[in-house]
Amino acid sequence: MAGGGGAAATARWACAVLAVLPLLVAAAEARGRYRAVFNFGDSLVDAGNLVTDGIPDYLATARLPYGQTYFGYPTGRCSDGRLVVDFIGKFRQLLEVLFFASLAKWLCSEFDGFWLLCSPAAQELGLPFLPPSKAKNASFARGANFAITGATALDTEFFQKRGLGKTVWNSGSLFTQIQWLRDLKPSLCNSAQECKDFFAKCLFIVGEFGGNDYNAPLFAGKDLKEAYKLMPHVVQGISDGVEQLIAEGAKDLIVPGVMPSGCFPVYLTMYTDPKEGHGSRTGCLKRFNTFSWVHNAMLKRALEKLRAKHPGVRIMVLQTTTKSMLWCSRQGPLQLQSNSKMR
Repeated sequence: MAGGGGAAATARWACAVLAVLPLLVAAAEARGRYRAVFNFGDSLVDAGNLVTDGIPDYLATARLPYGQTYFGYPTGRCSDGRLVVDFIGKFRQLLEVLFFASLAKWLCSEFDGFWLLCSPAAQELGLPFLPPSKAKNASFARGANFAITGATALDTEFFQKRGLGKTVWNSGSLFTQIQWLRDLKPSLCNSAQECKDFFAKCLFIVGEFGGNDYNAPLFAGKDLKEAYKLMPHVVQGISDGVEQLIAEGAKDLIVPGVMPSGCFPVYLTMYTDPKEGHGSRTGCLKRFNTFSWVHNAMLKRALEKLRAKHPGVRIMVLQTTTKSMLWCSRQGPLQLQSNSKMR
C-alpha cells in the first residue's frame, strides 16, 4: 500500500501497529506453547523476501532511511526499523520504546487482556526474528516469514484475466507463499506425518490479505463497486488458503482482517469525497471504511464455517477495524499531534 508524507505516513504506520496488538497478546498468552511461528502476508510483515534476490531499482524500501533506526541499514522491511511481527514476545518494548509512556499506561489500564504483558513479570517468548523464507543460509527451526511486499490473496492470473495485471506487480500470492512453505518442509521434518505433528505445535499467522487485491481495480481508476465485485473471490481465497494450511497440519491460526482503508493517505489523496463523506472524528473516508467492515464481516463468516468443519483446529480471527479507528481518531486518549514523533 502506498502512503502519504510525513505525519500522514507516521499515522498510518501507527494505525498498523495498534491494529495488530491483539496478535502479540495471543502470542504472549501462548508462551512456551509453540515450537515455531510461520507468518504469511504483504508489506506490513515482509521482513525482506522481496530483496533476497537483489534490489529492484524502483524499490525505495531497500534504501535508507528504511531500516535506519534499528538495523542501521535497509532490510527490505517497509519501516525505518522493525515490523509488528518482529515484536512477538517483545510487547513491553513495543509500548515503551516505539511509542510513549502515556500510551503504555492507558493500554495496560483499559484492556484486561494486557495484564500478562503489562505486569512486571512479563517475559519475552524467546523467539528470534522470523527470517525471510527466501533468505540464504538461514535457520528455519523456529519459524519463517513468507510475507512479501505487494502480496495478494488471489493469484496473479486472476487479475490478468480481468485486465488488472498491470496493477498487481508481485506474484507472491497467499497460495504461492503456502507453496514456499511446502518447499521448505524437507528442512523441517522427514515425513508427511512428522510434518503434520510439527505443524500442529506451531502458530500460523495468515495475513493480512486483501488490501492489495482491492488496490488492483482502484489503482486502475475503477470505481469502488468494482472492488466489491472482487470481495467474494478474495474472502474465498483467504479461506481456501487457511484450509490448505490446515491440511498441512496447522492447528492454531491467526487470521487478521483488513484495516480501515478509508484512513489510508493514498485513498484520502486519490478521492475528493465531500465533507459529509468523511468521518467527523477521524477524517477518514466513510465509504472505504464501510468497505473494509464488509470484507471483515464476510471473512469472519467464512472462518466460522471452517471452524465448524475442523473442530480440532483453533482459528483466531483478528478484527482490526475498531482498534485502528480508536488510534486514528483525532480525539480521545490516543490523540496525535501533527509534529509528534515516534522514537
